[in-house]
Amino acid sequence: MGTMTATSERSTAGTDTAVAQPRHVAEGARERAIRYVFAGIRIALGWTFLWAFLDKLFGLGYATEAKNAWINGGSPTKGFLSFGAAGPFAGFYRGIAGAAWADVLFMIGLAAIGVALLLGIGMRVAAVAGAALYVMMWTVVLPPETNPFMDEHLIHAALLVGLALVDAGATLGLGGPWAKLPVVRRFPWLR
Repeated sequence: MGTMTATSERSTAGTDTAVAQPRHVAEGARERAIRYVFAGIRIALGWTFLWAFLDKLFGLGYATEAKNAWINGGSPTKGFLSFGAAGPFAGFYRGIAGAAWADVLFMIGLAAIGVALLLGIGMRVAAVAGAALYVMMWTVVLPPETNPFMDEHLIHAALLVGLALVDAGATLGLGGPWAKLPVVRRFPWLR
């Protein structure tokens, strides 16, 4: 009888070349803790996006008063872009402040990124879109108030990319079943 050895399988779906671990290799406490920490960060960031959407939509009184809610005719972009914009891009942002297309894109982005992160699905798309939104918000207030260039927007953008790279949607999320859908297998960028 031959000796049985553990082998790893290489994924051939698209550009995803991650090596799958043999099923019998037990996950250690450290690896499990890391997965749950990243899942918690994913959920927390998802909630910040979804909360911003809900507050701007309904004017829940945290950052948006009820009279300025989107459903009451308010603009989710007007206040911040009109009065908060500073630095080299201030003119651009003031020019789009309150534009209907900017309001719609901003709100769709907040909701979609928030839901994707909370559910752990579409992490690659959510990471790119969320990182782009964070970088854009960073450029609104250049230079940042407390640092020559670095602020939480850039840190959150990098963190979103990292969450997608470590497949944070698979823990405490629907990333595993999502990745098995035929359309996602065919188009791995949807993972």
